[in-house]
Amino acid sequence: MSVRIGIMGYGNLGRGIECAIRYNEDLELSCVFSRRDPASVRILTPGVPVYSAEDVLKYKDEIDVLILCGGSATDLPRQTPEYARHFNVVDSFDTHAKIPEHFASVDAAAREGGHVAVISCGWDPGMFSLARLYAGAILPAGKDYTFWGKGVSQGHSDAIRRIEGVVDARQYTIPVEDALARVRAGEEPDLSTREKHLRECFVVAEDGADLDRIEREIVTMPNYFADYDTTVHFISLEELRRDHSGIPHGGFVIRSGKSGWEGEHRHLIEYSLKLDSNPEFTAGVIAAVARAVHKLSLRGETGGKTMFDIAPADLSPLSPEELRASLL
Repeated sequence: MSVRIGIMGYGNLGRGIECAIRYNEDLELSCVFSRRDPASVRILTPGVPVYSAEDVLKYKDEIDVLILCGGSATDLPRQTPEYARHFNVVDSFDTHAKIPEHFASVDAAAREGGHVAVISCGWDPGMFSLARLYAGAILPAGKDYTFWGKGVSQGHSDAIRRIEGVVDARQYTIPVEDALARVRAGEEPDLSTREKHLRECFVVAEDGADLDRIEREIVTMPNYFADYDTTVHFISLEELRRDHSGIPHGGFVIRSGKSGWEGEHRHLIEYSLKLDSNPEFTAGVIAAVARAVHKLSLRGETGGKTMFDIAPADLSPLSPEELRASLL
């Protein structure tokens, strides 16, 4: 029996979820919800209805897992607890500093409603989080380093677009090459946030907008830009569409550690991703997590969870016997 998926929000991530479902035979797209006029939303899957987001509760019996595709700045802090009372849900909340408080509110709502809610799924937080956990458990005497990019951050771009006077924006996260080289050489340097990454923003502003104010709001934005060297470029909408239409990303998680009685042997664990499409890869992770959420729900589990709480086998469509025979 297929896991019936509902998609809340049909932007880049929602479309990516729809594509991911196509490659997972045990998942089925049941319906899509949008804040736009449903008649104006054209999806890729024939025969699947698009409904107004306001009507989502009418379709509780048609959905096993509701995937929330809103932004972390304002959408998910409100949506995930709200919908976790009524559905099993998955989100991709990616404001790292606010994950504990987001988890607490989602966990309370999911337990109240008797559902499973997994937050912060994607590649970071998500796959990179697992890489850090595994590497730290294996090399407890060592240090973690995470480098993102070069690539477009959806969350940071969305945060810029929420600023008054901004029409559209793309934000690139760029590793500082010297810092990356020092880590790979095993130096284990102490690096500040500012020493590891640069942030470069390409912004389309409304005619007559206060550019100085917009730039100031960007570079001082807490949790997003305040701790980084940030460059802001104001460009035309035509330039943005021509030069910045893609959404690539990637990065590296590196654990530098030691073993031996006196720490005489050095080790380096590196997990890397190079992604043509940030939202489509994120969608692939979320689709796997949606499968796991359904399995957990069938076992009677409830409450908030993260990818740390999901057994690897629950992410896979293969049976335990198939996993042991083909992957172990």
